[in-house]
Amino acid sequence: MRLTTLIFLAATALTGNASAADPTIDISRAIARASAPGQPSAAVYLTIKNNGAVADKLLRITTPVAASAELHTMSMTGNVMKMREVTDVAIAANSTLSMAPGTGYHVMLTGLKQPLIEGQAVALRLTFAKAGVVDTQIKVDALTAAY
Repeated sequence: MRLTTLIFLAATALTGNASAADPTIDISRAIARASAPGQPSAAVYLTIKNNGAVADKLLRITTPVAASAELHTMSMTGNVMKMREVTDVAIAANSTLSMAPGTGYHVMLTGLKQPLIEGQAVALRLTFAKAGVVDTQIKVDALTAAY
């Protein structure tokens, strides 16, 4: 793990689960399954609560453990799963958006730079149109974890 990642993780651990320029956004239950050796991608699920009186948009996500983090939507048509990258995700005022398996949205980490290891905490940075930057950590669960 790089020194910048360790410093970020230590700072986040001291200040709590998430920090934001605007406290109207709360991030919770940021989770991913451990990755198998050589696996190039992983899905991240999380819950975003907008406590604000105005809608916001999640514009961008980054993490030091992957080349990119994409916002995806998933749908089923018959027995065929369709995954599409989206440019942003709207979060209505005073509402909660749950990114969970089978619910429509998730974050896809592509180009993993290192395996995700059970018990590991991984830095995640989310950028919102109004709330600004929110830093949090992904909790890595077992490869076989059921969600």
